[in-house]
Amino acid sequence: MTTLTQPDSSPSSAPAAPQYDMASIMGALYGDGILGLKGAFSREFAQHLGEDIAVLYEAALKRPGGAVGRGTNRHYVEIHPETVRGFTELVTHPWVQAVCATVLGPEYKIVEIGFDVPGPGAKDQPWHRDFPAGEETLIGRRLNSLAFNITTVDVEEDMGPFEIAPGTQWDDPTLYDHGMFPPTSLYERYQARAQRKFPKMGDISVRSALTIHRGTANQSNKSRPVLVLGVDAPGAGNHEKHDFQVTRAFYESLPQEVRDHLICRIVEELEPIVQGHTIEGLMMGDA
Repeated sequence: MTTLTQPDSSPSSAPAAPQYDMASIMGALYGDGILGLKGAFSREFAQHLGEDIAVLYEAALKRPGGAVGRGTNRHYVEIHPETVRGFTELVTHPWVQAVCATVLGPEYKIVEIGFDVPGPGAKDQPWHRDFPAGEETLIGRRLNSLAFNITTVDVEEDMGPFEIAPGTQWDDPTLYDHGMFPPTSLYERYQARAQRKFPKMGDISVRSALTIHRGTANQSNKSRPVLVLGVDAPGAGNHEKHDFQVTRAFYESLPQEVRDHLICRIVEELEPIVQGHTIEGLMMGDA
């Protein structure tokens, strides 16, 4: 994972806003398909996310349709942004804003927030994309969506780290099942390129969900929860797969710079989310 760090700034009475290099951002996401920033947030920030996710996960598992399977002992849960601490801090982080605006354009839209939990005993997933590539990518060679990941734990070798095959967001999906699952005959290509990621609490990464990836087997007795933030370019349409809701009170508490980038339903009271973004090939089994 390519990592950008803040450039040094000249001493001044007030700290300067960080500047991130557009060419480096574009080069990473159009090249490897993944980019990271170490220490973007405090460990306390990640700890709070983890505490909130633990409560939400327990509740989701008890509710019909509250969690969707992504393989053995793996679940994804879409959530309401106001149910986790730090949503505004996350989406207004200068690096997050810079990446979104650079790759997706200044009118980018936040369409999803949720979390993945690979628990103890989770097995290797099959290599996959999170959804089929559209013509804007296959023909226009343009990325129109991004997925940000924030770990809530220090990832270790035996915890089922995320694995990605850099550069495969451009691969031809003609032979893929449902446009998402490559045949096993192509696995050698992905294994040759594979990189496992070991982020620490406070780190953040962003990737194209079209880059071929998988979760690996969790051989530990610990879960590896990770927060997911989905962002679209205008017209990408991924919001149709989600039920992004905020209460009116929460919406009115948000800075205008956040409101401008939301595609959401404004409700008086939050409604339970019935998970809609299923990935059938992951629910049917493991690699």
